[in-house]
Amino acid sequence: MSQDRHRKDIPGVIAPPPLIYLAGLVAGLVLDRTWTLPILRARPIAGTALVLLGAVLMALGIREFKRAGTDFKPYRPTTRIITSGPFRFTRNPLYISLALVYAGIALTVGSAWALAFLVPVLGIIRYGVIAREERYLEGKFGPEYLRYKQSVRRWL
Repeated sequence: MSQDRHRKDIPGVIAPPPLIYLAGLVAGLVLDRTWTLPILRARPIAGTALVLLGAVLMALGIREFKRAGTDFKPYRPTTRIITSGPFRFTRNPLYISLALVYAGIALTVGSAWALAFLVPVLGIIRYGVIAREERYLEGKFGPEYLRYKQSVRRWL
C-alpha cells in the first residue's frame, strides 16, 4: 500500500484524544491555581473511584481492540468493527474512560475550572474526533457500521 493511500485510510481526527483531554485538564488546573473558584471541595474518594472506573473501562476497551486484531489509535487504519465487551453498550468506551479519569482527577483536587473545561473538551471530542471517526467508519464499513451505529449509543 502506498504511503498516500495509507494516509487516506484513517479518520483524520484533529488531535490524539488523550492530548485533547490532557490539554483541557491542564488548562483548568492552571486557571484554578491563578483564579480559584471556591465552589468545589476536594472529593478524593469519589475522584479516585472515577479514575479507577475509567482505567478499568479503558483496559476492557483496549483488550477488545487487541482481541479483534485492530489498532485503537485513531491515526491508524481500522480493520474491523468491534461489538463485544464495552462496545456492546457504547460506541466510544475509550473516550468515556478518558472523561471519567479527567473528572476523577478534577474531583480529587477540587478544581471547578477543570470540571468546567470538561464541557468544551467533550465538544471537541464529539465534533473533532467522533464525527470524523463515524464518517470514516461509515465509508469503510458501510451497512455493517450503520447497523452497529443504530443499535448502540454513542455515549451511554
